[in-house]
Amino acid sequence: MRICVAGAYGAFGIKHLDALAAIEGVTVTSVMGPTQSKIDALAAERGIGHAATSLDECLARDDVDAVILATPTQLHAEQAIACMKAGKPVLIEIPMADSLEDSEAICAAQKETGVLAMAGQVRRFNPSHQWIKNKIDAGELKVQQMDVQTYFFRRSNMNAKGEPRSWTDHLLWHHACHTVDLFQYQTGETVSQAFGLEGPHHPELGIAMDMSIGMKTPSGAICTLSLSFNNDGPLGTFFRYICDNGTYIARYDDLFDGRENPIDLSDVAVSNNGIELIDREFIAAIKEGREPNGSVHDVLAAMKTLDKIEQSFN
Repeated sequence: MRICVAGAYGAFGIKHLDALAAIEGVTVTSVMGPTQSKIDALAAERGIGHAATSLDECLARDDVDAVILATPTQLHAEQAIACMKAGKPVLIEIPMADSLEDSEAICAAQKETGVLAMAGQVRRFNPSHQWIKNKIDAGELKVQQMDVQTYFFRRSNMNAKGEPRSWTDHLLWHHACHTVDLFQYQTGETVSQAFGLEGPHHPELGIAMDMSIGMKTPSGAICTLSLSFNNDGPLGTFFRYICDNGTYIARYDDLFDGRENPIDLSDVAVSNNGIELIDREFIAAIKEGREPNGSVHDVLAAMKTLDKIEQSFN
């Protein structure tokens, strides 16, 4: 499997390059980024044969079987559709788009072309959340409430590497997207009620820096999500699952019970790296000719919920 990583020298482009290096039978043959000198330097450092500033140039190559898009969110829809029209399966980093309209356009293009398209909902693949999902599927747990905190200290436009970002991140369409999709995935339901509250918008970035979201499924499970770019403290996303048979706390790839006792996740998956696991699913789905877990159609329900929340702000 020969892969092109677009947006390769960004924070998550690098994460995907590292993850792909751990997967047998996979070669990154092409990388794309907006600055020629930077993408050339990355290709030389990683021993990758082709580097370009144009995605179209990468898509035209015979040695590119599939594409991972780690590019700015605002480009996802246009680039994902271009990949599918070129016959290249595509994994779109979260979120697949920053509007319901663009998300529906991606899904329509997938139906039209028949080319595999997957959204990068990595929380489905983190071993901590997989452990919970396995218990739910076995009938051992039922989610009654999820209490989630997504906290950063990001008052300027910086990426996860601490470098200036060329586009503006968004608490709702990016960071809340993780939890909205995960809540619906773990409960097996599409929420029937959803609302949001936003704090003041940043005077330069034009986005809300604080947000609160509430959701409820038809069966009665609820989710409370708090998000902030103003939090000067522990950073990241912390999930508390309150279930009918126990309470669990997930911190990225680690899981604890409600009394902070660690839970052994060593037998859940072949890796403890969520990015590697999502890349493995993408590659396996292509090879096996099947829909991936996290196909764009699977995730469209989350985008519809995000749109409902955005409308509630007004």
